[in-house]
Amino acid sequence: MKIEQREQGMAAILEGELGHREALEAMRSLEDAIDSYAPGSLELDFSGVSFMDSSGIAVVVQAARQMQASGGSLAVSGASRQAMRVFSAAGIPRLVRFIGWEEKK
Repeated sequence: MKIEQREQGMAAILEGELGHREALEAMRSLEDAIDSYAPGSLELDFSGVSFMDSSGIAVVVQAARQMQASGGSLAVSGASRQAMRVFSAAGIPRLVRFIGWEEKK
């Protein structure tokens, strides 16, 4: 995962597979980055994720909770169709804004 500071906040660019082990690492890294930078907004960019199972849900939910607790907002971008099926099955689009998928519900 790569963290980028942006004018509007922070972006976390996820890459590769996002299974259980990778999700745990991503959650730790995101928690540290949010604590360190206290961004007003966070974008999780999934465009580089080649595979994601339900562990990806935990990454999004934890980041959303942490951002909400600090008064910030979270958005997800670049989610593949496969990832969106996982997120949709869990009802995550009702909790988090998905950039680029609003029209495709």
